[in-house]
Amino acid sequence: MSFTGPSLSSGGRTARRAFEFGRTYVVRPKGRHQATVVWLHGLGDNGSSWSQLLETLPLPNIKWICPTAPTQPISVFGGFPSTAWFDVGDLSEDAPDDLEGLDASAAHVANLLSTEPDDIKLGVGGFSMGAATALYSATCFTLGKYGNNNPYPAKLSAVVGLSGWLPCSKTLPQKIGEVTEAATRTASLPILLCHGKVDDVVQYKFGEKSSVSLASSGFRDVTFKSYNGLGHYTIPDEMDEVCAWLTSKLGLEGSSS
Repeated sequence: MSFTGPSLSSGGRTARRAFEFGRTYVVRPKGRHQATVVWLHGLGDNGSSWSQLLETLPLPNIKWICPTAPTQPISVFGGFPSTAWFDVGDLSEDAPDDLEGLDASAAHVANLLSTEPDDIKLGVGGFSMGAATALYSATCFTLGKYGNNNPYPAKLSAVVGLSGWLPCSKTLPQKIGEVTEAATRTASLPILLCHGKVDDVVQYKFGEKSSVSLASSGFRDVTFKSYNGLGHYTIPDEMDEVCAWLTSKLGLEGSSS
């Protein structure tokens, strides 16, 4: 599936960027299907590696959908192509956000969730750049629209971000203040953020500041977990936290013994 968005060509005219998403991997629930979570990989990865890890988790009531990001030129790699949910220049607070890429990926997530039954709770999570896309999806849900103002269709019940950051954080409070229904959604949407204190790729301070930004924007159910000695990867303790949190927030029957 592909999405297109406007971008500036070298001649200054508006061109259309095509986003061709890769293969999607699905982990079927081993027990009664109660929730579906789209899980988004990090820069340069694909959906397969995370699907293999998620399949081992004691969460029999969750269906996992693990898409693969489009391959596109990445500014931080000097234009070298890589699988990525959006383009990224450098990880700093003043770095511009690639709204076209973020919107396309958030729309892809919503599309993957669109065929789930009405009684199934929906969530989105991810690692690193995937976590950033998951958090961007959370803001689209609360605002009821993407950055390009098209309506956001999915109803999210839980969002998880591991070793990530919050895109568009500086403008979020103002945007939420402009949407009447947003206050209700921000108050009720649970978000779990986890970050390693010695992360050398996405620095710990970005995870911490993302948590503060969400809370100051009206998100009342934000949990931030930090891990001493953890770099830019995941560990069993962190995944245990994710399992317990999802079981609680999604009201699952419980983890298998």
